[in-house]
Amino acid sequence: MIRVGLVDDHILVRAGLKQYLVEQVDLRVVGEAANGLEALELARGGEVDVLIMDLSMPDQSGVDALSAIKARFPDLAVLILSGYPEQHYATHLLKLGASGYLNKECDPAEIIQAIRTVYRGRKYITAAVAELLANGLGESQRDKQPHELLSEREFQVFLRLAKGETVGAMADAMALSVKTVSTYRTRVMEKLNLSTNSDLTYYALKNGLIQ
Repeated sequence: MIRVGLVDDHILVRAGLKQYLVEQVDLRVVGEAANGLEALELARGGEVDVLIMDLSMPDQSGVDALSAIKARFPDLAVLILSGYPEQHYATHLLKLGASGYLNKECDPAEIIQAIRTVYRGRKYITAAVAELLANGLGESQRDKQPHELLSEREFQVFLRLAKGETVGAMADAMALSVKTVSTYRTRVMEKLNLSTNSDLTYYALKNGLIQ
């Protein structure tokens, strides 16, 4: 029996997904969470084999939650199910340790297939994500979007800044010093060729990285 945890801030999404999953004889939903902090608690309980997690959540984003979960429970399979298109987040999240990335518009049967795949310790790569990965191998640095050149930690800082979070709040949330976060902020600004946090927010909105 594969024990599944559902992480999404919309209760109707969790309810609909749970109803579909319980029809599968080899799957059992053993826990639910509405945000990143609750997702970490769910993982800490040790009763979950696969976490299905959204990206856009209150308190802590799915990106930060994934990073925190994989740091503490590196063997736990985390399958991202997001409303964001694959090209915006998939490759970054796979590098952070996600076992797979699915768009919420996918066929429900694909979610079942993905759960079974990641439970066996394998990555679940859709055709769209495989194409992104293949294109990334062949692309030169100058062909990529500026945010695609950010490191994983820089990308996390970038998203938090774009959402209006202060350097101090980020330092507390990410267990880093204010000086370290400020250094990451400087690098992000330089790589994106931006000057202010407002510029960052506009860039993120324009590129569909935040809503």
